Amino acid sequence: MKVKLKLEKLDCMGSKKERPFLVSGPCSAESEKQVIETAVELAGHGVQVYRAGIWKPRTRPDSFEGRGTVALPWLRRVKEETGMLTATEAANILHVKMALDAGIDILWIGARTTANPFAVQEIADAVSGLDIPIFIKNPINPDIGLWIGAIERINKAGIKKIIAIHRGFSTFQETKFRNTPHWEIPIELKRRIPELPIINDPSHICGRRDLLQDVSQKAMDLDFDGLFIESHIDPDKALSDSNQQITPEALGKLINSLIIRKPEINGNGLNDILESLRVKIDMFDKSLIEILQDRMEISKKIGRFKKSKNVTILQNKRWSEIVDDRVKAGSAKGLSQNFIMKIYTAIHEESINWQNAVMRSNGKLK
Repeated sequence: MKVKLKLEKLDCMGSKKERPFLVSGPCSAESEKQVIETAVELAGHGVQVYRAGIWKPRTRPDSFEGRGTVALPWLRRVKEETGMLTATEAANILHVKMALDAGIDILWIGARTTANPFAVQEIADAVSGLDIPIFIKNPINPDIGLWIGAIERINKAGIKKIIAIHRGFSTFQETKFRNTPHWEIPIELKRRIPELPIINDPSHICGRRDLLQDVSQKAMDLDFDGLFIESHIDPDKALSDSNQQITPEALGKLINSLIIRKPEINGNGLNDILESLRVKIDMFDKSLIEILQDRMEISKKIGRFKKSKNVTILQNKRWSEIVDDRVKAGSAKGLSQNFIMKIYTAIHEESINWQNAVMRSNGKLK
């Protein structure tokens, strides 16, 4: 279902041809020297917005939690000396007031705050009626409803310049990423709110600088509007998130290495070629749906048999056999284990739902 919002584009974002829109700066504002030196170098690499954390919501209480209000004048100096807009994170009403009083141009709502509708509503009330851009990061858990809810609350407060930030999602699983991208979630957000700009935060997705280029390129290939990357004049000495920050020079190299592709195809006959391939995709998808429906009819028959014999729906041995066999078969066809597991987990869940309906039907379900 599409979500209707009243949105306006941030003036400094430019057009699609000028992607990526760049937001960069240190994870934390640590000292005036560090803030200014980083800003001066970033200004030479096309960065439109300078970001820096003033209040840091750290997981552990003894971690560096930012310099607080003493750092706000440093950001004002950044704008005066470089012309870049400035942005910082606000997690409560007091942060909003102090940041705006200090002349901060843009606020962002962090992942932990986005996950709390009470906190988001308080911030929405604090900015109600103001003309200020707000960036909204996805919640820490993979819940698109929470993300959209936060966006709606801020928009209903009269804020029209909103940008969503995709920074990945927490997981207990061991992966190469600090936060799993779950690309399907921002893609779905773009489908539901097509006019909403979305930028990617590869720093928090990766958690390490050697992965930044690949994730940034994927974001561009998926037609994201920009990048939100942490940069520090001396990353190895950073007081927070040192492993994921890069120097302004490295940022410049990363941006220059990106291939910016066109969101649309123009040219004689090119659209016809693409359309013919899409027709084939549509045909395969139609066949897939018909096959899945036939498969569920078999599951329904299996459910009736289990019910007649008073047998449980879940047959763990059979499920393990299916998983092992399908993963092996998929691998032989060049399909990843992760892809096959996602497909068959969804099929298995739907099959259980159909069989459960049979079990509860009192013989009325055909």
